[in-house]
Amino acid sequence: MSADPVSSAASGFAALFVTLLLLSLVVKTGLMRRQIRHVLARREQVPQAFAESITLASHQRAADYTAARMRLAMSEIAVSALFVLLLTLGGRLQAIHDAWSAMFPPGGIAHGVALLATLGVLGWLIDLPFVLVKTFVIEKRFGFNRMTPGLFAADTAREAALAAAIGLPLLAVLLWLTAAMGSLWWLWVWAFWLSFNLLVMLIWPTFIAPLFNRFTPLADEALKTRVEGLLARCGFQSKGLFVMDGSRRSAHGNAYFTGFGASKRIVFFDTLLDKLNPDEVEAVLAHELGHFRHRHIIKRLAVLAPASLALLALLGWLIEQPWFFTGLGSTATDTATALALFFLVLPAFTFPLAPILSYWSRVHEFEADAYAAQQTRAADLVAALVKLYRDNASTLTPDPLYSRFFDSHPPAALRVARLQSLQS
Repeated sequence: MSADPVSSAASGFAALFVTLLLLSLVVKTGLMRRQIRHVLARREQVPQAFAESITLASHQRAADYTAARMRLAMSEIAVSALFVLLLTLGGRLQAIHDAWSAMFPPGGIAHGVALLATLGVLGWLIDLPFVLVKTFVIEKRFGFNRMTPGLFAADTAREAALAAAIGLPLLAVLLWLTAAMGSLWWLWVWAFWLSFNLLVMLIWPTFIAPLFNRFTPLADEALKTRVEGLLARCGFQSKGLFVMDGSRRSAHGNAYFTGFGASKRIVFFDTLLDKLNPDEVEAVLAHELGHFRHRHIIKRLAVLAPASLALLALLGWLIEQPWFFTGLGSTATDTATALALFFLVLPAFTFPLAPILSYWSRVHEFEADAYAAQQTRAADLVAALVKLYRDNASTLTPDPLYSRFFDSHPPAALRVARLQSLQS
């Protein structure tokens, strides 16, 4: 007697998923181990390019910081993989589905929202120990953490309230669209999701970010004049220049522009302004404006939009395939279960794209650096980067293979060398 086609397809899909999940775990762990060995093996000598600007003590601190973060990350990805396996092949997602079925009709919007919200809470609980260790152990050990337990609790409460206020209605709308829009529901969901993300880009600077940080207008008139001159040269219009109280939570520094269209803002971390001189601040901002000038955000949206449409179309097909549910340990076949399963297993299937996306990001960083070198002095950006590498304990000696696979920014030595070649 021939095997049931659905059972055969389900078994094959389950085997493929487990294989890819374990392969991604092995590859990630292996690369992280390489990174630790590579960085610690070079701990005792500052690279020649940085010998005059970074002390051996700072270099060793960066190596130890990198190793500590990698060790925590290895534990985190192992726990995450186990969590996904328990939810899918371990049947825990089905158990959650059945538990909510006692309160809400299975397949309904209320049931689906409860199921997906429960997964969100469970995911947060799984992540919480790692966040606590990173914040109150690793970041504290290396002098970066300024977060108090009280502030952490307040942030968590605000995040939970925001997630409930926005996330629950969003899930309800998505589930309603899947039920009301027929076989092409995925196209309507895609249009709604894309519109929602554009809306968030518009309202984030004004309404959401201030819930977590204080933003004050840049008070340094001399620096403000320099920055406004740079913006004029670059043809960039913004709604204002602001300083963010990043020092309340961390000693790390940064600068960025946020928003979309007329809502764009320039934001400096107060820690960045404390570390860099005006020439260096201008150079860092010129780099950020380089991303704007090269339309990197628009280019990423241009890739993300069709990619998300393709994924939703794939989900629209999978939701009709019984083997998709059976192969992942579920007897329920409703839309919310399909959404949960799809996004639980998706990272295992898209993992091979990681080095491609990392490479693309590094190309964008080089382009932004080159733009900064045109608008300011390359030497100022080099000086700023060196200070940020030192003060943020960024390793100067990453493992090349790890860096190619994971790093969104070029290695320090390569980036500095490229900038130095652009100096006029």
